Amino acid sequence: MWWKLSLAVAFIISAGLSGSNALSTHVAYIASLGNGTPVTSAHNLLRPPIELDPERVYHRVWALIDEDYYKSDFNGQNWGRWRHKYDGKLKTTEDAHKAVETMLASLGDRYTRFLDKEAFDDEKSQIDAKLFGIGVQIGVDKNHKIVVIAPIDGTPASRAGLQPADEIAEIDGKSTKGWSVEDAAKHIRGEINSEVKLTLIRGKERVKVAVVRAEIPIRAVQTAKVLEGDVGYIRLSSFISQQATKEMKDAIAGLPNARGLVLDLRDNPGGLLTNAIDISNMFLSSGNIVSTVDRDGYTTQAPSDGKPLCKLPLVILINKGSASASEITSGALRDNGRASLVGQTTYGKGLVQGINRLEDGSGVNITIAKYLTPNGTDINKIGIVPDLKVDISDQDSKAGKGAWWLDPNAPNVRRSPEDMKDMQLKAAVDLVHKELSDTVVAQGDTSLLLKAQVQVKPHP
Repeated sequence: MWWKLSLAVAFIISAGLSGSNALSTHVAYIASLGNGTPVTSAHNLLRPPIELDPERVYHRVWALIDEDYYKSDFNGQNWGRWRHKYDGKLKTTEDAHKAVETMLASLGDRYTRFLDKEAFDDEKSQIDAKLFGIGVQIGVDKNHKIVVIAPIDGTPASRAGLQPADEIAEIDGKSTKGWSVEDAAKHIRGEINSEVKLTLIRGKERVKVAVVRAEIPIRAVQTAKVLEGDVGYIRLSSFISQQATKEMKDAIAGLPNARGLVLDLRDNPGGLLTNAIDISNMFLSSGNIVSTVDRDGYTTQAPSDGKPLCKLPLVILINKGSASASEITSGALRDNGRASLVGQTTYGKGLVQGINRLEDGSGVNITIAKYLTPNGTDINKIGIVPDLKVDISDQDSKAGKGAWWLDPNAPNVRRSPEDMKDMQLKAAVDLVHKELSDTVVAQGDTSLLLKAQVQVKPHP
């Protein structure tokens, strides 16, 4: 599996440098929550779409599933039954797309899904780190409702006060009942400076907001600063952008006076698998980062390159919105004894998808493998349990003790990580100070111990 990964990186770089508009094979691997950011091979990602025989599109998807799908029993069915099921019946591209969706639904895998041209272009835009819309990650909850996963900092959505778990009940007066993520995304997208009206359900409240669309630059590192004089803090909100690894390197380099580090992966839905591996490598001197298992049971490891950029004591913040690539990174660093995890149990997405571009400009994301943490743990539908559990109740959230960027009074009040009202961040910073103190004790330098202890301040 990793030969595909290496090939993906090479083609991404060459396409970016040469300006080529044609790729002949795998372009990107993604690990994420399933809200438009999956994981696997991308065929002909940049080639302009052409008109095709509808049956050719359908048969191409059938062949991709037949070749790559991670379950050899195809959800307990004879996959061959779908091969010629619609022969002679597909007259238009729309017919082909509906047939593909019906075929994929039989797999019972919500991460293996069809994307029309608009949805596929949107996915590519996320990889290119540029979107047009309001700046919000959306998904479908267990009740099949369209919900906010997270607003992106500094965007119209965050300024309008959208919050994780908000249900988007209406878009421009149209009910979202029964809609897919793609349906909602199409209605939210639009021309720059145009307005979209959302009706949100937040708890028992019904909230109406009008949001003006804009160009949304996707920054992976939202915040990088030093807290309490000696603890570096980096909030990584996504692994999807091709710039994520560079941004992390710059963030680490920009904290030269830090003696310990908190990496915040809360509400990070994932992104490029290559980014998860590269960022894990920044902290590891040895060990395996992640293993993938294909449908034949063949396991392939991704070992650390042994060239860490940062050796500081490390604590990682996680919560139920931390998924896939976030879980790969958290699992890699915890299992290798490199980091402690603080917060809440993660989302639990242990599957890898491939992005495949079809010749008519649409695409299909296919689950091609499951992954295991370095200790061989399958976290799919289970998640990763933190070393130090810090739950946030509804009352805590209303009191402004949740994640610092989710102020309940937004956009009228803006919090910052420095205020230390964020209960999980406070616990992570305290743990870094404890690890620094323990290190000082082990080294027998009491003067440094005193300095470390003095810097542990009480907070309201």
